[in-house]
Amino acid sequence: MPSIFRVYTGADGQSHLAEEPLVLQSFVDSEGAYGEGTPLQGATGITFRLAPPGYILSWHCAPRRQYTITLSGAAEVEVGDGTVARVGPGDVLLAEDLTGQGHISRVVGTEPRFYAVVPLAEASSC
Repeated sequence: MPSIFRVYTGADGQSHLAEEPLVLQSFVDSEGAYGEGTPLQGATGITFRLAPPGYILSWHCAPRRQYTITLSGAAEVEVGDGTVARVGPGDVLLAEDLTGQGHISRVVGTEPRFYAVVPLAEASSC
């Protein structure tokens, strides 16, 4: 079963990492595509980024809830307790540590990390 990495702020004000299963359900789309997928989520856009080998973004919080999807290259995400997750091609990370200490992101290896960032739409309230 596929999974995603989730970075979130705990009650202790620290960022934490969790690998969580991606819940899939059967679907058939209007054009006939079928298989398993997640429910549609609202997003505000998409951007593609390229970070060079050795790139380090020191302690920071996510600017908004967003997915980052690594297309090529590799990165490590480190949280305050020293836990590190390595993400590579095809890995999805949900960043939602909007407060607290945040996390460190670093490109590892000899090639740049090419990745997509998908900011999530704010949930509407009724």
